[in-house]
Amino acid sequence: MSHEENPQFFKGRGAQVNPHNKFLKKKYVLEHVEGLDEPLLENTATQVYEETPKKIVSESESPDLWHMYSINPYQGCEHGCLYCYARNTHEYFGFSAGLDFERKIIVKRNAAQLLEEHFNKKNYQPVAMLLSGNTDCYQPLERKLKITRSLLELFLKYRNPVSIITKNNLILRDLDILGELAKLNLVQVNVSLNSLNEQLRQKLEPRTVTATGRLAVIQALSGHGIPVRVMVAPVIPGLNSNEIPSVIRASADRGALAAGFTMVRLNGSIAELFTDWIHKTYPDRAEKVLNMIKACHDGKLNDSEFGRRMKGDGNLAESIHQLFRMSVNRFMGNRSMPEFDHSLFVPRKGRQMNMFGH
Repeated sequence: MSHEENPQFFKGRGAQVNPHNKFLKKKYVLEHVEGLDEPLLENTATQVYEETPKKIVSESESPDLWHMYSINPYQGCEHGCLYCYARNTHEYFGFSAGLDFERKIIVKRNAAQLLEEHFNKKNYQPVAMLLSGNTDCYQPLERKLKITRSLLELFLKYRNPVSIITKNNLILRDLDILGELAKLNLVQVNVSLNSLNEQLRQKLEPRTVTATGRLAVIQALSGHGIPVRVMVAPVIPGLNSNEIPSVIRASADRGALAAGFTMVRLNGSIAELFTDWIHKTYPDRAEKVLNMIKACHDGKLNDSEFGRRMKGDGNLAESIHQLFRMSVNRFMGNRSMPEFDHSLFVPRKGRQMNMFGH
């Protein structure tokens, strides 16, 4: 039975279940008169929750993330990408990593205020920051709330480097700010694109922009002088690994200067979500794909070992690495992303300028 024929399949959602939150002792179930318990599932509309954090800049201590500084204006993501490693963070807020992650979104309206306070710290030294290290800073709610735009205004005002990762064409709304940042070598954009197969995209990333739409984003950004890297992420053996050359070629044809990739990592609750999803969506090759993923992670689906978790290891992983390297060499040649300029940061006393420095 295909997922279209499966009455239990939630169309427009990546996750098909709400796995139990390990931090909660209790969970809701639907009790039938027969005495059988089944998970309580409703395909409810998106709900918005407000959070007022005391800080907005996070520093990762993970040894394979190079002390990355990131800002996450949103927790949870309506895009509903099934594989998203950030799903597990939703459990800290008392929600599930499954359906809750994509329909219960936490927003931080005071993000810009907190970033300005961070820039104004007495001993602050300019460092490139990532929007976002967790969930997409251009997810659908951003169209209305404009939190990400308010952050970009501050990066330009303070002349601080910023790197963006997104798969949403809403980023084109901010071409004015991004263009000014690019003139100063203060911005890099990473566009996530892991397949040109629209049927796969609809199942794997149900509420995201099409591959054609993302290629158009790469072309538009590049046309405005904004450096773009395509992120082929994640690579899922047996599902999209064969598309690496075509994705890199299509991105290069539209001006991308570099490419990166990560292997799928089914950490925490993601292993349960992915296993459920692939058996419902691709029952004929579910076990083959799961076994190929295990082959890249020391025989495990749930791999959290630093170094291996995002790159994989073993013969299959190495063949994917080789395919990626060959594709970049063939289609991107000697292209590279420009270096960030950290020397332009404006000290606290020198900020008598408007947003565009005129």
